[in-house]
Amino acid sequence: MKRVITYGTFDFLHNGHINLLKRAKEYGDYLIVGISTDEFNMIKDKKAYYSFEQRKMILEAVRYVDLVIPEESWDQKIDDVKKYNVDVFVIGDDWEGKFDFLKEYCEVVYLPRTVGISTTKIKTDLNHHAK
Repeated sequence: MKRVITYGTFDFLHNGHINLLKRAKEYGDYLIVGISTDEFNMIKDKKAYYSFEQRKMILEAVRYVDLVIPEESWDQKIDDVKKYNVDVFVIGDDWEGKFDFLKEYCEVVYLPRTVGISTTKIKTDLNHHAK
C-alpha cells in the first residue's frame, strides 16, 4: 500500500482544498491529512474559524481522506513520515522547496494551487461584501 501525507489548517473547506486532497490521493492508496491544532495555529499566528475538532470532523467526511491526525508543530513531519510509513509527502506549491528535507525519507511533491480560490480570498470577499 502506498501512503501519502499532506498538511494544512483546512478552515473554510473549499474547492481548492478538495482539489489538493483529490490530487494527493492520486499519488497513493491511503491519504493521511495532518491538520493544524488550534494551539499550533496560534503559534503560526493564524486564526481558524472552526475548531480543530470541527475541522477534523469535516475532513473525515471527505472521501479522499483515510486518516486525520493533529499537526502540533513544524518539527513533527519526519516523525509522522516514519510512524505512518509514508511514501509521498504532498503540499501546495506555495511551499515550494520548504520541505525538501523530507526527500531523505520519502518522495516530495509540490502541487499547483487551484487558481482563484483561497481561504484568505474567501475571508477578504466576505469582509468586502459585509460593508
